[in-house]
Amino acid sequence: MSEATSAASTPKPGMPPRWSYAILILAFLFVLMPFLFWRQTWFGEPLTDDELVKNFADVQHPRKIQHALVQVEKRISEGDPSASRWYPQVLEQAASEIHELRMTAAWVMGQDNKVPEFHRALLRLVKDAHPMVRRNAGLALVRFGDATGHHEVVALLQPFEMPATESGALDHRLQPGDTVNPGTLIGRIHSGSGEVEVRAEVPGTLERWLIAEGAAVEAGQGIATIAPDHASIWEALRALVLIGRAEDLPAVERYSNRFANIPEAIQQQARETARAIRERTVAE
Repeated sequence: MSEATSAASTPKPGMPPRWSYAILILAFLFVLMPFLFWRQTWFGEPLTDDELVKNFADVQHPRKIQHALVQVEKRISEGDPSASRWYPQVLEQAASEIHELRMTAAWVMGQDNKVPEFHRALLRLVKDAHPMVRRNAGLALVRFGDATGHHEVVALLQPFEMPATESGALDHRLQPGDTVNPGTLIGRIHSGSGEVEVRAEVPGTLERWLIAEGAAVEAGQGIATIAPDHASIWEALRALVLIGRAEDLPAVERYSNRFANIPEAIQQQARETARAIRERTVAE
C-alpha cells in the first residue's frame, strides 16, 4: 500500500468518519493508475518530441507506438502541458485494430479526466471484445466519475472463464496453480484446420480446467477459469470505494480474510472498501 493511501486509510484521533472517508476518496483520485496494460513490458526510456512523432508513425512496430503512449502518460502524470499535443494520437490508438494499443490508450486516457473526447472513447472501449481493454476502460472511467464500467471492475474480483477460439480436441499445457499473464500459452486445440494455440487473455492463476484433456470443445465454450491476480484485485477494490454497490459486498468481503495467500494490504483494502460502500449506500 502506498504512503498516500496508508495515510488516507488510517483516521487520525478525533477525526470524524466522514472526513476520513472524504480524504480516502481524494487520495484514491490522485493515486489511481489503471496499470493492467502490457505489464511484462517496460517502456520507461524517455522519448523526445521527434522520437514520439516517429514512434506514433511506425505502424509496422506496434511496440514503438505503445512506448510512445506510455511516454505520453508520463508527461500527463508529471503535469507537463505539452502532453495534450499528443491527445489526437492517443485517440487514434484507442481505435486501433491491435488490442494491446487499445488497452494502453485506455490506460492513458484515464490520466486526464478533463478531456470529453477521452470520456467518449472510454465509453466505447468498455464494450470492447477484449477483456483487458474493457478492464482498463472500466477503471479509467472511474476517474471521470462514471460508473458505466462497474460490471468490468467487479469482474476483476472474480475468476475469468477462458473461451475456446475453435472447435476441436483440447490439449492442456499448464496445470492448475500455474501463473499466467496475457499471452501465456495455456493449451492447444486440434481442429480440422490444424493446431490452434490457446493463450491467456488476462493475468492471474490457472484455477481449473473445465474440459478434460483430449475432450472435444466447441468454439466459444468455456474451457478453463483463471483466478484474478493480486494487482487486479487491488485496483478493483480501490475503484469500488467510489462506485461499489451493496450487491458487490459479497465479492469484496471475501478478500477481507486471509485465503490463498492474499496479502494483508489487500485484506485491509477490502475492509475499507466494504465500509465505504456501506456508508455510501446508507447515505443514499
